[in-house]
Amino acid sequence: MEALTNATLNKIDKEYYLQTFRRYPVALERGQGARVWDVEGNEYIDALAGIAVCNLGHCHPKVTEAICEQARKLVHISNFFVSEPQAMLSKLLFELSGLDRVFLSNSGAESVEGAIKLARKYANSKKRGGNIIAMHGSFHGRTLATIAMGKKAMQNGFEPIPQGFQQVPFNDIKAVENTVDDSTAAIILEPVQGEGGINVADREYLHQLRKLCNEKDIVLIFDEIQCGVGRTGKMFAKEHFGVEPDIMTLAKGLGGGMPIGAILCNEKVGSAIDFGDHGTTFGGNPLACAASLATLNIIREPEFLKEVTDKGEFLKKEIHSRDLDGLKEVRGLGLMLGAEFEYETKPVVLKMLEYKVIANATAERVLRLVPPLIIAEEEIRQVVEVMDRSVKEVNTK
Repeated sequence: MEALTNATLNKIDKEYYLQTFRRYPVALERGQGARVWDVEGNEYIDALAGIAVCNLGHCHPKVTEAICEQARKLVHISNFFVSEPQAMLSKLLFELSGLDRVFLSNSGAESVEGAIKLARKYANSKKRGGNIIAMHGSFHGRTLATIAMGKKAMQNGFEPIPQGFQQVPFNDIKAVENTVDDSTAAIILEPVQGEGGINVADREYLHQLRKLCNEKDIVLIFDEIQCGVGRTGKMFAKEHFGVEPDIMTLAKGLGGGMPIGAILCNEKVGSAIDFGDHGTTFGGNPLACAASLATLNIIREPEFLKEVTDKGEFLKKEIHSRDLDGLKEVRGLGLMLGAEFEYETKPVVLKMLEYKVIANATAERVLRLVPPLIIAEEEIRQVVEVMDRSVKEVNTK
């Protein structure tokens, strides 16, 4: 058998896997903390965390222990039955979020789809229409309904796109006010846009949205799939703004690397759903819930969240201390940061990979840094050193 190298595994991938991803030329084999290793033994600092998924890093001992212990007892049951991990996770999410009802799914896109259903069911019960207003620069998933709220480029070739979705500029309350009418069921947005380039919502804007939704009985949905679960230095990004949504979606960091999503809602909206209106086969399975419980019980600690804030400030300071050619701005909250440049950042990201640091380019000119929340300051220094070196090399070609 041919030796398993980065090249051979990428060759197998190209031959058999549906080509939906532009892969990096690396095949990762294992991870520990904020570091990963490829099949050839090369070590990398992971400043991407599986795109804000591995908030506790790779193979955190308490999460790994919880998964192994649960796998020895019970992996899956149908949702005809209650399990202890699911019940306790639902209770914990209520306690942490203040939102009354929980539905557990398998992914972010699935959670957003469920949130749309929930919002429309509530709106229909109030004799309103079912239109959903989303924001330019948003990303809510890759299902047909979620791409209807995303970039036009994501919709090409998938027509007919589901109807009932409108988009307005982010952070523009007048645009929302001019779009809202009796057909509006919900307004959905990310408090911190991820794929859109790490764009932070204005505090006043979110308060104005909440006021508008209260006046019109419109459902306000916060998509915290990327910015939730400690990523911004708060358990949920909504806490930075003092605004409560009617529905909040979670995924990514919720399971410590295990696939799990959640829809959280208040009682007002949740009461619109009846038996059989929504469901899932795998959502809320005991294994994923056990991983999520272990993850949340670590991240929820005030000391842990303060460290995330401190590390985020340290990362910003380190970036600003360098003379990075073409750097326009560093923005974000906690360890969800984007460095915007005057040029496309993908070449910088690829050069960083050569120097064994994993990062990501988004919105063309933004270098996204969403490392594990447990990353050490010395590792942050190394990330920025490699970033500096890569920017210089890319710009001297």
